[in-house]
Amino acid sequence: MKMAESVKKLLKRNKPGTKANCFRKWPDEPFEEMESTLAVQEFIQQQIRIDPSNIDIILTPPDSQEEGVWKYEHLRQFCMELNGLAVELQAECLPDTCSQMTSTEQWIFLCAAHKTPKECPAIDYTRHTLDGAACLLNSNKYFPSRVNIKESSVAKLGSVCRRVYRIFSHAYYHHQNIYNKFENETYLCQRFTKFVIKYSLMAKENLIVPMPDAIMQGIRTEEDGTTSIKEP
Repeated sequence: MKMAESVKKLLKRNKPGTKANCFRKWPDEPFEEMESTLAVQEFIQQQIRIDPSNIDIILTPPDSQEEGVWKYEHLRQFCMELNGLAVELQAECLPDTCSQMTSTEQWIFLCAAHKTPKECPAIDYTRHTLDGAACLLNSNKYFPSRVNIKESSVAKLGSVCRRVYRIFSHAYYHHQNIYNKFENETYLCQRFTKFVIKYSLMAKENLIVPMPDAIMQGIRTEEDGTTSIKEP
């Protein structure tokens, strides 16, 4: 009987009729006691649920955690959460008003979802980028396991980060009210920026959304004011 009660406490389920303020309020669990093959994902989501603003804690891996898996699972989580921002943008980021994927006036980004990379309305670029990231991160060819990941597959994460970041920068520079509301609730862009700096997944000069010094360590680059086409 005691064993059955113990197992019941560990079930992470929202029962039918659960109120919104009680959603996902199951007990926290030490990483060492998570027996699922999805333990890393569950641990990351648990840390976010406890306090989404505590970025350093969220990005701190458990002892002996394999770095490639840790980076992979975080990027999966970023993409899942970014779908929430994409939904918010749909009401305002229209093909007529945002006919190109831009951030500042310096760059126009080409969409890699087409046979030949080309310009896309910003909302289509956003959808295509998140769909492409999901396809890659769920690919049995490159990521057949979520326990062990080859270095050649880990090397692909940088290009995903670079494309995904453009969604943040477009939202910040063109839909700042939507961006601010989303960011104040999730701290997602701050966490993403800290993540890519920590693991050297993006060049710092490409991180153009203003961040607190604790995130960016005070590093900034100057823009020359010209407009260029940026390949995917």
